[in-house]
Amino acid sequence: MCIIFFKFDPRPVSKNAYRLILAANRDEFYHRPARAADFWGSNNEVLSGLDMEEGKEGGTWLGISTRGKLAALTNYLQPRLNRNARGRGTYGLSNALLETPWRKLCFGKQLFLEAVERGRELPRDALVAQLLAVLSNDEAQLPDPAIEAQGREYVRPILSKYAAVCVRCPDYGTRTSTVILVDADGHVTFTERSMLGSDPTRWETTTHEFRLQS
Repeated sequence: MCIIFFKFDPRPVSKNAYRLILAANRDEFYHRPARAADFWGSNNEVLSGLDMEEGKEGGTWLGISTRGKLAALTNYLQPRLNRNARGRGTYGLSNALLETPWRKLCFGKQLFLEAVERGRELPRDALVAQLLAVLSNDEAQLPDPAIEAQGREYVRPILSKYAAVCVRCPDYGTRTSTVILVDADGHVTFTERSMLGSDPTRWETTTHEFRLQS
């Protein structure tokens, strides 16, 4: 289970606005090895975390390039594809199609929108802090038949844990929270809050900054 909220506006009217505001949680088994976000590749053009599980080394769950390409993924249990492109706007994605109205997605999206609205008058660091707070919300949004139907027997015993923006189970849950801001001038701020080892009480926050290449 993972969750992503993002507001996309490629041509913001205000100089104080952002082209992109993204807040995302990666949910994974605590013991699965990974590297914290950094630049990698032969030309150091891609910034992302790295999955280091044996046989799958080098993959990622969320990354951005210095040329402005961004990719993110969540697990998805249903085969139907949606080929309709989306333009500017605010969206949410969990383990289903974009904007599938799961209760935790709708709840988290509302918190995200409120944080973005407050952030119009706040310094960049304060906006990042508010978005990380959204990603830390562990209030279960129940009942949610959509999550229960998709997860079936696997998710039902721990539905109350999965039905929150921040998932916290004994050996599985939110391991990484990421906030990406791209301002009107193409300045990128990539903030990652990562669990240290497999201890959900210990976290480390790092920030990378760069300007998009034209």
